Amino acid sequence: MNAPFSLSRRSVLKGAAASAGAFTLGFAVPFSAAEAQAGTPEINAWVVIHPDDRIIVRIARSEMGQGTLTGLAQLVAEELEADWSKVGWEYPTPGENLKRNRVWRNFSTGGSRGIRESHQYVREGGAAARIMLVQAAANAWSVPASECRAAKSVITHIPTGRAVTYGAVAAAAAKLEPPKEVTLKDPKTWTTIGQSVNRLDTVDKLNGKQVYGADIRLPGMLNAAIRACPVFGGKIARFDAAKIMTMPGVKKVVQVNPHTVAVVAETWWQAKTALDALPIVWDNGPNANASSETIAAMLHDGLEAGQAFEGNRAGDARAAIAGAAKKIEATYSYPFQNHACMEPMNATALWTPEKCEVWCPTQNGESALAAAIEASGLPTAKCDVHKVHLGGGFGRRGRSDFVTQAVLIAKEMPGIPVKLLWSREEDMLQGTYHPITMARMVGGLDKDGNLVGLHMRISGQSILAGVNPQGLQNGRDPVVFQGLNPGGAEGPFGYGIPNLLIDHAMRNPHVPPGFWRGVNLNQNAIYVECFMDELAHAAGVDPLEFRRRLMKNSPKHLAVLEAVAKGIDWGTPSRPGTAKGLAQIMGFGSYVAAAAEVSVSNAGEIKVHRIVAATNPGHVVNPDQVAAQVEGSFVYGLSAAFHQECTVKGGRIVEENFDTYPALRMAEMPKVESILVPSGDFWGGVGEPTIAVAAPAVMNAIFAATGKRVRSLPLKNADLRRA
Repeated sequence: MNAPFSLSRRSVLKGAAASAGAFTLGFAVPFSAAEAQAGTPEINAWVVIHPDDRIIVRIARSEMGQGTLTGLAQLVAEELEADWSKVGWEYPTPGENLKRNRVWRNFSTGGSRGIRESHQYVREGGAAARIMLVQAAANAWSVPASECRAAKSVITHIPTGRAVTYGAVAAAAAKLEPPKEVTLKDPKTWTTIGQSVNRLDTVDKLNGKQVYGADIRLPGMLNAAIRACPVFGGKIARFDAAKIMTMPGVKKVVQVNPHTVAVVAETWWQAKTALDALPIVWDNGPNANASSETIAAMLHDGLEAGQAFEGNRAGDARAAIAGAAKKIEATYSYPFQNHACMEPMNATALWTPEKCEVWCPTQNGESALAAAIEASGLPTAKCDVHKVHLGGGFGRRGRSDFVTQAVLIAKEMPGIPVKLLWSREEDMLQGTYHPITMARMVGGLDKDGNLVGLHMRISGQSILAGVNPQGLQNGRDPVVFQGLNPGGAEGPFGYGIPNLLIDHAMRNPHVPPGFWRGVNLNQNAIYVECFMDELAHAAGVDPLEFRRRLMKNSPKHLAVLEAVAKGIDWGTPSRPGTAKGLAQIMGFGSYVAAAAEVSVSNAGEIKVHRIVAATNPGHVVNPDQVAAQVEGSFVYGLSAAFHQECTVKGGRIVEENFDTYPALRMAEMPKVESILVPSGDFWGGVGEPTIAVAAPAVMNAIFAATGKRVRSLPLKNADLRRA
């Protein structure tokens, strides 16, 4: 983490005030007193303009390395006709959002929705600001606004050549009535969208100024370490606080809830040391005997179940398979996985009877605010949350359990800021995990090798059943079927199979599931794409050609697949000692494909030399950011594929740190070549979909290299040694 970050008491209490001169957490350059006195007009909710022409775009979505701040600011800047070199950013607060009738709308960042869900109203905000600025300049010149043009933060009166900067007319523009309707620019005229402009947060990350939750220091702040029962469903039987109260720096021992205890001390290390010494007796509850083996048995039962929720059906798959010339069957499995954010969960809370404020890295500011309100016992108007950058999110920081904990602890220390920071072990043991599933794949081929029927039975966890039961549809979890849907814009199945049945036997073990970057698209892509290769092999048909036959009515799916096939030179022999594999899927609103070049040594050691990835997100806002996201997706996806699984013994997660849950090392990372094939007719997501094609492309290449099928992850468990 960075060097300690401190705020004066005054600026802490001001928090994320708009443009009145307060320091805004996350904004690198504080407003000066002179600027505050001169006024920094807010043209609309999205744009604050300084007298020196600096433009501050207010972004509600969270930044966790994916580039959301820059991408959304580009959308605003495009319609604003702003000079990008003058653009900065700040976070509004969810409390401010509520007070202003949710003018910033959604504060949730996940599911690759930052751009695709908000592009319309964000661009409209920029367009409205431009119209108001131009009108203000026209009023000053007593000319029609139609005679004026805005470009690069300058308004010019075309007939006379007179010009004025945005900063000079901002105060007057802020007094005008906003336009009720705006017309957005034709994409053909975009000058900022579609360009690889510099990211707005890079410099502060390089020079150490960037603030993360673990960096926050407030005057008089205390620190808290926390521990919950390591077995989900267990609770505290008893603990002896008196044993540690005389240890250095210790201020208080707090039972946060029936299964969690915290120690508050002057420093975090003092709190952690005392917590380690605290005698705790756990009641491990009904799940104390659960294990990876008992959970696997539960999932195997689901594979055989007579009842299941249908996700996609066409024709009669069972009858078609029964009458097929050849039947192929395989069972795949996918493990629990941890989000393993580099920055453990944390939040800083300040509670008084009149006010509750929280500073934290969160993927959902409004959810964090709701958690703070409930835990504080105060009215909504007396609570707020100040977002900071996330040191990793991946879905884990969409939950606000750590916010609830921080506020409950702070209530025990009224008027004193308390920073709660989880240890790495607590972060690994108290997560919400990528759901564990199995899939039985059964396909039928006719005498000519055509696929006439496919039955895909998924057995395993429902995320919605765990985190949002009201989202279930008559007991069915639609999220299970990501990438497998019969239609729609989110994740339609790309293969035209005359007889198809995809269903889900819900089996929920005690380990809590959560949205993990890529969610269910990850395992669904493995199940489908690896089995497509199995079917192609059984049919004696090239895997690319086999897919082509099934994708005649899915041109966008096929286009990205063809792009990676061309990029990897699919039709030519592989380099000596290497083999190729490919995969495709559609999810999070985008079409993606990957082709991998892999070698496997006689000792069974796998080396991924090269991956070619193709993405069609409809529109590309920042090509460099998309390429970076694709590359990062493969780091995350290959880490999971090669190394990462969470096992269960005695009801608890076994893996507690990176020594047993490693990430991909630099030497293991292949060269990634990113191909962008935007069709320009929709808005898709980027941060998550390409993760899904990492593993199946590699697994298919492993088969091509060795003749051995890997049907369960991680690959570290696979025996690929040659006799």
